[in-house]
Amino acid sequence: MPLPDQQLPQLTAPARPQGGTPTGASTWPGIGLAAVAVVVAMVVNRSAPAFSPAVIAVLSGAVLANLAAWASSSARWSGTGAAWERFRPGLAFVAKRVLRVAIALLGLQIALPQVFALGWQTLVIVVTATGVTFTVTPLIGRRMGLSPGTSLLVATGVSICGAAAVAAMRESAEDADDDDAAAALSVVVLYGSAAIVAVPALAALLGLSPAQLGVWTGAAVHEVAQVAAIGAASGVLAAAVTVKLARVILLAPIVALTSLRARRARADAPAANRREGRRTPVMPLFVAAFLAMVAVRATGWVPDAVTQAVPQVTNVLMAAALFGLGTGIDVRKLLKGGRAVLLGAIVTGLIAAVSLTGVAVLL
Repeated sequence: MPLPDQQLPQLTAPARPQGGTPTGASTWPGIGLAAVAVVVAMVVNRSAPAFSPAVIAVLSGAVLANLAAWASSSARWSGTGAAWERFRPGLAFVAKRVLRVAIALLGLQIALPQVFALGWQTLVIVVTATGVTFTVTPLIGRRMGLSPGTSLLVATGVSICGAAAVAAMRESAEDADDDDAAAALSVVVLYGSAAIVAVPALAALLGLSPAQLGVWTGAAVHEVAQVAAIGAASGVLAAAVTVKLARVILLAPIVALTSLRARRARADAPAANRREGRRTPVMPLFVAAFLAMVAVRATGWVPDAVTQAVPQVTNVLMAAALFGLGTGIDVRKLLKGGRAVLLGAIVTGLIAAVSLTGVAVLL
């Protein structure tokens, strides 16, 4: 199916890999470019483990696409836009199809017995901190004049699991676009990275025990890689990551509830105000697949060799998908998004405060 006119490459902004693939266009150049980006992201991640390959990939995608847009506007490099067009079908493929597979496989990393072994107190902390943050963030964003899409994706990234959650909700939500995703991803990178230093320092100042630090880290910090960095440095790696995976489980019900709410709002809207397009599913297929993978892992039938390999495979696929998503980011618009960064600071403080209160009261 041909791409809509508004998705044709512009000289002043990166091409957005979110539509269909032009008839007859090969996806291999874009897939190859994404593969190279994943290799680079993995290499950089070895030197900077606090930054996940997915985050590194989305940043490199944004940089590369915006350099191509800048070059295409120059008389000297005017052919860059046409050259970049060759990559777009493959980037669209990884940003959509590969993303869905990566999110489904994410479910195989979650061992429900380990999550339940955390105890009801920890699970209450996780559910409360996540629920409060996800619910309150759009209200604050509305007061700040931010778009519903930006507020929704910031809420998702901060409350659940960082870049992966942003990408999953971006795929499901009708009101969210690439600029909204860019703002949310910048929040995840900025404040999640700051947490690597701030959380252990505050824990020491407050006199938290190792058990309390592990729960607080897993319940409050955005990215799994950031949680792992804090946990490894503080000696609470296993506990922190398990708590974080308990938050990841909430991705499925939150995406499903958001889709259901959008579906009801669309049905209740006056006929003249309804937007054309496909009907929003109650639960996107890839989210249902995520839940299915969680259930499969819970049966104990998955071989250890598979469960050990899945995180690496998921990291590769997620990095490729987010590289594709990153090529749709217009950095100039992102730099003007100061209100989104402020919203991120507010809600990062909110989830940290709610989870810390729970840790102090229940543990």
